[in-house]
Amino acid sequence: MIVVPQYEESTVAVPGGELAVLRWPAADPAAPTVLALHGVTGNAAAWSEVAGRLAGGVTLVAPDLRGRGASRGVGGPFGLARHADDAAALIDSLGCGPVLLAGHSMGAWVAALTAVRHPELVARVLLVDGAVTLPLPAEALVEAELAEILGPALARLSMTFTDRDAYHAFWRAHPAVGPLWSPLVEEFVDRDLTGTAPELRSTCVLEAVRTDTRQVRLDPTASAAIRQLPCPGELLWAERGLLDQPQGLYDAKHLAGAGLEGNGLTIRQVPDTNHYSIVMGPVGATVVAERLLATAR
Repeated sequence: MIVVPQYEESTVAVPGGELAVLRWPAADPAAPTVLALHGVTGNAAAWSEVAGRLAGGVTLVAPDLRGRGASRGVGGPFGLARHADDAAALIDSLGCGPVLLAGHSMGAWVAALTAVRHPELVARVLLVDGAVTLPLPAEALVEAELAEILGPALARLSMTFTDRDAYHAFWRAHPAVGPLWSPLVEEFVDRDLTGTAPELRSTCVLEAVRTDTRQVRLDPTASAAIRQLPCPGELLWAERGLLDQPQGLYDAKHLAGAGLEGNGLTIRQVPDTNHYSIVMGPVGATVVAERLLATAR
């Protein structure tokens, strides 16, 4: 079993409030810093498994993005550009740029957009199962598509739970997350819970999730960012999907036709992972940590 270093928690001022930030310090204070961004209904604790496998080789910093986790009270406007500017404010506050910037799922779009909007702050990006926009649907189909793609992750935002055990049971039944259950996954789930029993609910602000997900699907600036990277980058993609279905968010054929060649981007599949386990499971987190350490060195 890995030993996860204790994180430190702080805040950083952004327009509209203060973002909550987790920091797993490196064993050597002079080690590089990695900034990591979570997915659309996630929180900073999604990176705990990766933090453990980094074994203190770098300092890992991960915020709860606005409208999620302990940053739930940071209001709009939401959107990927706002998150990118928040990430830039965090890098500035750390005083350690340019940094290696990692992003998972929606966080990958934000990472790419941060590099484009603030190139002086980003040395390299690691994009994990995100940042490549799928063919755009008719706008009228987006709401139905969101429910289909995100499934339980979106449904829970309109639900209440009688107690913490009920919320754990909801996540344990998730086909992609339940099999990963561990103290670190439980920590991630607990960080997403707010309110008072018997009306506990997710910390995720529904408006933030809907705004951000629509931009992932429909915003041309966000979809173009991966093709405009001003720095080297790497894309890791999961073999399986958000519900652990055999078809992942991406496949080799789609990526080959996505026009990503020639911009310094390395593309690699991570076998035996789904959209969640690529960062929260032992196999995926090991690969992500290895790539972060290799790049940081």
